[in-house]
Amino acid sequence: MNDAPIRIRDARAEDTALLAGYAVAMAWETERKRLQPGVVSAGIATVFAEPRRGRYFVAEQGADVVGTLMLTYEWSDWRCADWWWIQSVYVAPAARRQGVFRALYRHVAAAAAAQGEAVCGLRLYVEHDNHAAQATYAGLGMQRSHYHLYEFALPWVAGVIE
Repeated sequence: MNDAPIRIRDARAEDTALLAGYAVAMAWETERKRLQPGVVSAGIATVFAEPRRGRYFVAEQGADVVGTLMLTYEWSDWRCADWWWIQSVYVAPAARRQGVFRALYRHVAAAAAAQGEAVCGLRLYVEHDNHAAQATYAGLGMQRSHYHLYEFALPWVAGVIE
């Protein structure tokens, strides 16, 4: 266990390789999906080039980046505000159960609150069988939504090797 404090910062373009590695690891751990690292790196680089697409944060402990998450934005016409979606959450195995995600979440929640009425809340989705993550989210005060998530993936979209 690392006793160094956890610091949260905006990710930078030079973090792309690390973020991509974490995304690939997360997809494998949670869904047993193999991602194409080049496609993931390009996707992350696009967020840095086009900030309207999202924003990455990293958690540092000492000299190490031990966790990350990405925010994306969904406009709500009902609320005339954005939902901030938490995505691409990953905590390095050696840093788990040490408050890394809690620190990231609190940082994002404070940033959302600082936006006033421009942000109406935080959302995320979680794999059905990821009970540890669900308990973590509930422990932070998040509530299970009454919505089910449906998707239709277009066949030509690159990135995931089934």
